[in-house]
Amino acid sequence: MKLILNLAVCVLVASTCGGFSNTLFAAELPNVVVILADDLGYGDLGCYNPESKIPTPNLDRFASEGMRFTDALSPCTVCTPTRYSLMTGQMAFRIPNGGRVFSGAGGPSLIAPGRMTLPSMLRDQGYSTACFGKWHIGLTFYDQQGEPIHHGNLEAVKRIDYSRPIDGGPVDCGFDHFFGTACCPTTDWLYAFIDGKQIPIPPVKQLDQSTLPKHPYANDNRRGMVAPDFDLEEVDMVFLKKSQEFLNKHVAETPEKPFFLLHSTQAVHLPSFPGNAFKGKTDSGPHGDFIFELDYVVGELMKTLKRLNLDDNTLVIFTSDNGPEVPTVYHMRHDHGHDGARPWRGVKRDNWEGGHRVPFLVRWPGKVPAGTTSSELTSLTDVMATIAEIVDTPLPDDAAEDSFSMLPVMLDASPQDPIRPYLLQQGFGGRKYLAIRRGRWKYLAHKGSGGNNYESHFQLKEYHLPDTAPDAPGQLFDLEADPGETRNLSASHPEIVEELSSLLEQSLASGRSAPSR
Repeated sequence: MKLILNLAVCVLVASTCGGFSNTLFAAELPNVVVILADDLGYGDLGCYNPESKIPTPNLDRFASEGMRFTDALSPCTVCTPTRYSLMTGQMAFRIPNGGRVFSGAGGPSLIAPGRMTLPSMLRDQGYSTACFGKWHIGLTFYDQQGEPIHHGNLEAVKRIDYSRPIDGGPVDCGFDHFFGTACCPTTDWLYAFIDGKQIPIPPVKQLDQSTLPKHPYANDNRRGMVAPDFDLEEVDMVFLKKSQEFLNKHVAETPEKPFFLLHSTQAVHLPSFPGNAFKGKTDSGPHGDFIFELDYVVGELMKTLKRLNLDDNTLVIFTSDNGPEVPTVYHMRHDHGHDGARPWRGVKRDNWEGGHRVPFLVRWPGKVPAGTTSSELTSLTDVMATIAEIVDTPLPDDAAEDSFSMLPVMLDASPQDPIRPYLLQQGFGGRKYLAIRRGRWKYLAHKGSGGNNYESHFQLKEYHLPDTAPDAPGQLFDLEADPGETRNLSASHPEIVEELSSLLEQSLASGRSAPSR
């Protein structure tokens, strides 16, 4: 405890002086691992939901060995914008096409050339950087004439010239190594692995859906082009093997260098195709088995770090890109009594809490106190400023515009004052659907969910709630008194609406929510 208090004092002193003097971590920069799950809900893990029907022993152990954030939010309610925001520390709605979700040969990359990213920042500090798994921030394929394609359909994928290098992907955005997929691995028009800037084994035929599993969580496959080495049911095992190979090789060849690893899973995005080793391992059907496989992946990565003696000096962050998907929540509630969004209203695409509130676990032995919980308001955009402070990298004004360092929270769990004055949220569709959080108050600057249509969707009709202030232009909720977001208080608290609307407009006009540096 004395060590933790001393670290907290260092943080307070450093923040007063404008940053760390590198005395705390200079002796040995920590390795950094970010594990990003896909469509995993707040209520899918036992450490967040005591009523969960799915065993997640590795993630529960992870939580007990580190810090569990209970008010962590994804920047957006769908994958592409959130992944952009995680990599850059900037809300995606601030850039052109920042509300898009790519498929097939869609692009170009949302990350502009020259923009500082989390991996490029760390590479400049001497880190080896690697990404394995789903990218989904856009890239550029070319046809035989050398023309960029930038379309997300089957015809576009058929036009790809696989002899040409791919531009705008991870290795052009700060990663030394990449092996993974352009978009959603098992949903897309392009079922093939990218290695660096090439697809070494191109797709040769159209996907035969008759060979795939049939169940309520399996109906999300486009009939895209598939490569002969691409097994839709074993994708996460391939990604796990690649991350383990990177860790083994790094220790063998460059043990003196720190590393940054982004492990971006297919699990648990639909279709729920657990690998053969995980089928039937839970009592919660194929999606429960898929979550169990995700838990296994996390456990194996943690075991690999321990086996290689990397465990004590590695900061590991586990989180998800948004809340759980509509068919997943509907069928898991009805078929297995499991609620992946519990206890929040809404799901993926919704600006209500169920679309944004995600698991966020941090483990860093000797630095982050074990078995702790923080209710600090945070966003995935904050990962960049947090790690920048750890490695003593000043962030310029044209980088990480929506990122706040959570390091004081991680080292102490309960700092005196909130770090964030407010937090921005983005629904499905970009700038048209924005929300803002400040303390207990949340204001949605639009009507409806900002994503799904609850009045007409056959799986969501039963969850439709009337708007208690139908004449108001937006929705104001008191999350302390009404965590289920059932009572729109816009009419009874117009002064709060005005304050939050002004803050939102100010942030839009200034292009940032973090203070100028």
